Amino acid sequence: MKSIAVFASGSGSNFQAIQEGIERGDIDATIKVVVTDKPGAYVTERAAAKNIPVLALSPKAYDSKEAYEQAILAELRKNEVEFLVLAGYMRLIGATLLEAYPNHIINIHPSLLPSFPGKDAIGQALAHGVKITGVTVHYVDAGMDTGRIIMQRAVDVVEGNREETEAAIHAIEHQLYPEVLKYLFNSSENRVR
Repeated sequence: MKSIAVFASGSGSNFQAIQEGIERGDIDATIKVVVTDKPGAYVTERAAAKNIPVLALSPKAYDSKEAYEQAILAELRKNEVEFLVLAGYMRLIGATLLEAYPNHIINIHPSLLPSFPGKDAIGQALAHGVKITGVTVHYVDAGMDTGRIIMQRAVDVVEGNREETEAAIHAIEHQLYPEVLKYLFNSSENRVR
């Protein structure tokens, strides 16, 4: 069983989908801690409802990104976390965590990477007039959404309707992320160690 930390900055709907996958027995993992950079984020309530500890740290309270990530790393080590799962975490991961967790950090992004990396991928897709966008789960590296792709799924754009397009993307995210974690963590081939 993998010990994971889920990183989130917002409502935590992907955290919820992952936790439900664990509770169903689909994902061979346990969430040791939820890490957020937004102490008031709704994900903190979702985690509390599942009795999962939350580490809520404001980056502005630290002198540097390195100091902020060192504080996170101390908590991850205390909880013997093996894998970092970014689920709507709106900060770039820095060298401190990348070096501590090489090839053990994954992210979900609302586009078919390499198209539309970075912030507001859905807005970028709509502005470009694409007919199909999607969801990508990928390993995290030092770039912005540039890590090796694990799995992708296409989503039709609802022309002129951001709200419906966003809802369709979120529905796919909530299916795809647990599916990828099951694939990575449950394999007899031990795809991740």
